Amino acid sequence: MRPLRITTAMLAAAMLTGCFAVGPDYHRPDIDLPGRWPEGNIADTVPLQWWRGYHDPVLDAMVDEALVHNADLATAIARVDEARADLGIVRADQYPGVTAGFGASRTKISENSATFFPGLEPRYNDVLATLTATWEIDFWGKYRRATEAARADLLAAGFNRDAVRLTLIAEVSRGYFNLRSLDAQIAVTRETIATRLESLALQRKRFEAGISSDLELHQVEAEAEAAQALLPFLETQLARQETSLSVLLGRSPRAIVGEPPGRGAAIEALSVPPAVPAGLPSELLERRPDLREAEQRMAAANARIGVAKAAYFPSISLTGLLGGESTKLSTILLPPSRIWEISGSAAQLVFDAGRTRSAVSAARARQRQAVAQYQLAIQHAFKDTLDALVAERKARERLEAETRRVAALQKALELARLRYDNGESSLLDVLDAERGLLGAQLDQVEAQRAQLAATADLYQALGGGWESNDQEVKRAG
Repeated sequence: MRPLRITTAMLAAAMLTGCFAVGPDYHRPDIDLPGRWPEGNIADTVPLQWWRGYHDPVLDAMVDEALVHNADLATAIARVDEARADLGIVRADQYPGVTAGFGASRTKISENSATFFPGLEPRYNDVLATLTATWEIDFWGKYRRATEAARADLLAAGFNRDAVRLTLIAEVSRGYFNLRSLDAQIAVTRETIATRLESLALQRKRFEAGISSDLELHQVEAEAEAAQALLPFLETQLARQETSLSVLLGRSPRAIVGEPPGRGAAIEALSVPPAVPAGLPSELLERRPDLREAEQRMAAANARIGVAKAAYFPSISLTGLLGGESTKLSTILLPPSRIWEISGSAAQLVFDAGRTRSAVSAARARQRQAVAQYQLAIQHAFKDTLDALVAERKARERLEAETRRVAALQKALELARLRYDNGESSLLDVLDAERGLLGAQLDQVEAQRAQLAATADLYQALGGGWESNDQEVKRAG
């Protein structure tokens, strides 16, 4: 029983020292946050599936498709799996390693050697079976700090996946809005071309009848060609947007070439979600996955300082061997065949030419870098949110103004044509009104797109559309 008592005592000593770990414990740094947004909104959390607020089943289907097939998201998911496996590897260092061994041999010794005695059998068998356990006791918390760092890396990878997911949803939404905007602009341009060709045909008849001059004919012809020249430019942008959106959706090369993205509601028919409540500024630290990722990177760097500092202290290991050795396999488990060994060792670094000191300095420097990156991420997050709040409000104001402008120009064009037909004004007034109306209609479509995109930007800036992955770390232990 003596070996058991020795082993129990050493295990108890290891457990007593298990609560100590060198290196600093992690604390979130103090951040000077504002108490409220300039808008003054303090309200609910952002909807998880905010993109469904546009009420377009085609957009919903595109988001679902991208979440399944997008390559960037697939890469981020694989990084989470890798980080989970790394955590398992690092955590295993805290526990003993047990190795089973078995060997069998047959030996013939020299009968003329000094060790041979008459009557001794020169040929014999040897069967050996052992279990060997080796354990480096984590007195200084090196492995616990490494596990702490690996767990933070897993959390960071999960938050990175969520950030990629959020960005992907916003990009698909904006891409779809761009697509429907270009569809609408092309439709407006084609209608304008048709109208101007009709006007050109009428003007040609007036010229042939001697009612109008060749100057007026060429002016109308030039305006028709100007609209014609605009169409290829818009169609080129549309083709590029279709392929870009197909790549975001993760489609195959065959599908990119042969299956353009589908269309749902017209851009003017898309619902604009209600104004998004900004919430408390401090909520950004928990809402935005990119900020939580940066914080976990900082926590991992902090833990690795302890890993580096543990090299200053002695490494203490236990080794235990239990098994049996016999000349016959049938007797190897009998008490007389049992063998055992218990040993302990300690190794203290004496001289390494400053390697450990430099490793600690490097770990501290990496921790400072992570703190700076976290602070920078917070700065960018607040900038993004403030910009998005202003852009969302101003986009609504712009669309309202563009809508009034189109209505006014439509009325002006009606009056210009009436006055021209009655000989009260020149053709230039009509052409100016037509030109202004086309530009206003295109600007109105662009304003509709900008308003929809601004809401997507705001939802993204506020960190909507993802769920915390803390349960993943609990499952990993």
